[in-house]
Order: sequence, then structure tokens, then C-alpha cells
Amino acid sequence: MKKCAIIVNPHSGKGIKKKILEKVEETLFENGYIPKVYMTRYPGHAKNIVSGIDYVDLVISFGGDGTFNEVVSGNFKRKDKLVLSHIPLGTTNDIGKMFGLTKNLLSNLKLILEGQIRDIDICEINGQPFVYVAGFGKFLNVPYETPRGLKKKVGYIAYIFKGIRNFFDRTNLIELEYTVDGQTRPALYSFMIITNATGIAGINNIYDNVKLDDGKFEVLCSNFTSKKDIVKGLYYLTRGQISGFETFQADNLKIKFHENLKKPWCIDGEELKQSKTREYKIQMLKDMKMLLPKDTQKLFIKK
Repeated sequence: MKKCAIIVNPHSGKGIKKKILEKVEETLFENGYIPKVYMTRYPGHAKNIVSGIDYVDLVISFGGDGTFNEVVSGNFKRKDKLVLSHIPLGTTNDIGKMFGLTKNLLSNLKLILEGQIRDIDICEINGQPFVYVAGFGKFLNVPYETPRGLKKKVGYIAYIFKGIRNFFDRTNLIELEYTVDGQTRPALYSFMIITNATGIAGINNIYDNVKLDDGKFEVLCSNFTSKKDIVKGLYYLTRGQISGFETFQADNLKIKFHENLKKPWCIDGEELKQSKTREYKIQMLKDMKMLLPKDTQKLFIKK
């Protein structure tokens, strides 16, 4: 029998019922795994669990995007990397949607157990891994500033409430310079997003033909400041169009700000606690494997 660690964030979304968790353990056992459940008790706990447990054949996290970020971060602290998988419990669940998962936990588990192991690219910013998105500027503070209690009560609408309030705040341009492909360029941006995903913040299919094993991440930048331009830009994004935005791909990006950011970076929906520095390095990491549903083949170059 193989071993499986189940990491559950009981505070993500509406949590997981005891009967469902028991069914998860039963299903894993029927598929040849001896499961062990770990409940997270504090921020960063999932990271500590994964970095410290004895070797297991599979780790499945049940939680939001931030929970999975912790699991990945813990995995990169290990010499013997573990195979990971993730079943969404959170509010937005961009990662789960990208992998074709739904709100039915047991159906998701079945899709995963019938899937295949894939090598997947993971991004890193100043030594901190992120799974699908990092960014700064307009709206990027919304995910980590939206109260958890409100998210638990009204779900995705909580982000909309916070986003509307943010929309009416003044939009400032942030002065910086960035280096990519050996060239350094000055820039003024209202926000920048670095992604390795098909969608962000519930907006799907922003990029065409994203591959999770091509060694590249996508960068989207905006210098919009007027409310009219912001509305127009968001409208286009919801329709899979990036008209008016600056975009490029890279495997290494350096950013230097002229002043400290007023709001910290957001990575995978959480605050990046590195506010004292003005210099950031984003690069690709390798050597991570995920057990994913078969229908995710379109996200990869290698068959």
C-alpha cells in the first residue's frame, strides 16, 4: 500500500464536512493508499507539515489557493520532493478551475486518482514560490485585504464588494525599471501581474495556449489610471482579450522600484511579506510533480 497525506485547511471556503472527509479516506484506501489527515491550525502550518513529514507517495491539499501555495513552498524545502495534488475548498479557486475541478470534492478526487503525474513549472519571487499569480498595484491588494469572515459568509461576492471600493480609490502610476532578456527598461505601471495560469481572480482564458511545462511565465502590465480605461480593460479581459495591455513571456524577470510600494505584492491570493525591499527577482523553478486529471493534457507540451 502507498501512503497519502491529506492536508485540510478547515477555514477555507465553507470547510469540509466530517462525513465527506471520511469518504475521502475510504476512497483513497480503495485506490491503494493509506491516508493520514493533517488539519492546519495557523497560517504557514501546511508549509511546515509538508516540509517535515516522512516521505509519502502523494500529498493532497484541501483548501484555497493560499493553502496550496503553502504546500508547494513546503515541498521545495525538501530534498526528496513529494508528488502533490490539490482539491479546491476556497472562495475563488483559480488553480482548481484551471485543472478542470468543480465544487464536488469526491468527483474531484476521482478525477485526480484516475489522472496522471505531470512535471509542472513553478514560479519564484525572491525565494518564495508561487503557483499561479503574483502582482502589485491596482486591485492586487483586494484578495488579501478582503476579510475572511466576509468571504466565508458571502463567498466570491466579498471580493466584488472590496473591488468596487478599490475602484473608486485614486489609481497611481508606480515608477520602476525591469530587466528581461538582458535589457533594462524604465516603466510607469498602475499594476503588473506575473502568471503561470489560464485565468486570474475568476477571469478565465486571459491567455491563449498557456503551457505549464514550457519554462515561461506570462507578464501583463497596465498604465491605466482613468476609471473609463480601467473598466474598458477589465471588460476586454473577461472576454479573453488583452487589448491595451503590455504583455510578454519570460523565464527570468528583475524589477526595481524607485520607492517602496504602498501595498505589498499579492502571491496566490495572499500578501507577500517582503515590504522592506525595492528589488524583486522572478524566475522559474523545476522539479515539481503533480497528480492531475487526464483532461489537463492541453495545458502541457509534453504528452
